[in-house]
Amino acid sequence: MADYDIIAIGSGHNGLVAAAYAAVAGKKVLVLERNAWFGGGVVTRELTRPGFRHDQHSMSHIFIQGNPMLVNDELGLKSKYGLHYLFPDCPMMSVFEDGRTLKLYRDTEKSAASIAQFSQKDAEAFRKVSAVAQGWLPMIQSTLYTPPMPVGAGNAMMDSSYEGRELWRVIQMSSHDHLCELFETDEVRMHFARVAGENLVSPDEKATGIGMYVFLGFLEKFGFGVAVGGAGSLTNSLIRCIEDHGGAVVANAHVREVTAAGGKASGVVMDNGERHTARDAIIGAIHPHLLPEMVPDMTPQAAKDALRTQITDAACITIHAALDAPLQFKADGVDAVMVELMPDSYETLRRAFDDLRYGGFVRQPLIGLGSLSQFDPSRVPEGKAILHAWDYVPYHRPDGQSWDDAKHGYAQTMIDRMADFIPNIRDILLEAHVDSPVDMERTSPSFMRGDLHGIATTTYQSGAHRPTPELGQYRVPGVERLYLVGPFQHPGGGVFGAGRATAQVMFDDLGVDFDKVRVK
Repeated sequence: MADYDIIAIGSGHNGLVAAAYAAVAGKKVLVLERNAWFGGGVVTRELTRPGFRHDQHSMSHIFIQGNPMLVNDELGLKSKYGLHYLFPDCPMMSVFEDGRTLKLYRDTEKSAASIAQFSQKDAEAFRKVSAVAQGWLPMIQSTLYTPPMPVGAGNAMMDSSYEGRELWRVIQMSSHDHLCELFETDEVRMHFARVAGENLVSPDEKATGIGMYVFLGFLEKFGFGVAVGGAGSLTNSLIRCIEDHGGAVVANAHVREVTAAGGKASGVVMDNGERHTARDAIIGAIHPHLLPEMVPDMTPQAAKDALRTQITDAACITIHAALDAPLQFKADGVDAVMVELMPDSYETLRRAFDDLRYGGFVRQPLIGLGSLSQFDPSRVPEGKAILHAWDYVPYHRPDGQSWDDAKHGYAQTMIDRMADFIPNIRDILLEAHVDSPVDMERTSPSFMRGDLHGIATTTYQSGAHRPTPELGQYRVPGVERLYLVGPFQHPGGGVFGAGRATAQVMFDDLGVDFDKVRVK
């Protein structure tokens, strides 16, 4: 007799989403988490001092806002399980060394007015980009929360119309080439090039041109969601849903292996040798590089292809700081969810990713930051603030030092750079917690080598080919009823709620009508 209907390995938000749909469908669900806390990349923890609640990885929730799971509240996360978002008027802005700023608002005309400070021509070009982004958004949105269309079918569809061929052209272009087509000023080009950078790729990388349209479309229609209480509120609401429907979510439970019987996933073996069996399915947040070891019954070719998936050269390092008071910028009106501190030139920004490609440090930190306590004071003691700042670094340090020994030194370099824009930062910094790429890998095996997206977001590792063509539909060849979730699956890294697509595939195989699985 099986212990459970469905077992989920890992409590990252994608696995929890798939498990929640299963629980709502009436399945007996068990979620096993290796860490002492839940959430994977969507977790809020007191990393510095008591009362300071830091989002350890994901800070704002953008793309999940278009997911039918939230739009239609399919799981009752908003109406029943306590999830609440704030949507500040200015989601993103750039701050330049001379004190000028460029802001993107949810309102197109307000953004155009900000761009007009640099160029009236660029402001008009932006209006056209905004219109295109909103025109493309429904189609793009429809592809993000369901299983991906086969690559050949997608290309054939785009090739069947002029509009589709224009979209295909932009998809194949680099952000830099397309931005040079659109805008005349380096400041505006830099601003939108950082969109590619936030995806851990150089603006010169081919097939990154579409990113600006996806980013802008979501920014204007939905805004950047700031979860009240911290990003982990999404995780907490999903766990409440699962438990409310009879499921269990267990910490300190490290899965070593997925077992199979008769070519079908049958259960899991824990590190301590304990076994759990599953009647219907296993949901696995298992990185491609770990998949062959954990799933010995998968086909040899699928295992070989999983191991050769590629990870980006741009790993992340993050500072979480408890602050004695709010940040005071030299620039006026810094009030965005995501703030980009721009380098001294567009060339510096572009060459930074060349530095990383060759295994070196960036020549000038490319710091993005947020201080979400300015929108949600429940995260800090009264009068205090928090800082979440990130930069890009190589996983293997070129100087031979270990990240454990040298991460605080690099963090000081970041703080020194931030001080060029924020004069009071050294005076108000109470305590800092630093996560190097190695630390990020330790907190979640999905973040292999500090890659927040699990694997690189290249064209050959995207859509139905993410992470590989064999694994791109969330199934594992050789082991039926094992379904994959994680940032290394379509649609990629970030908070998408993509476990919804995994649940759809799983329900198709189990004969469950997905459209009828809703919290009443």
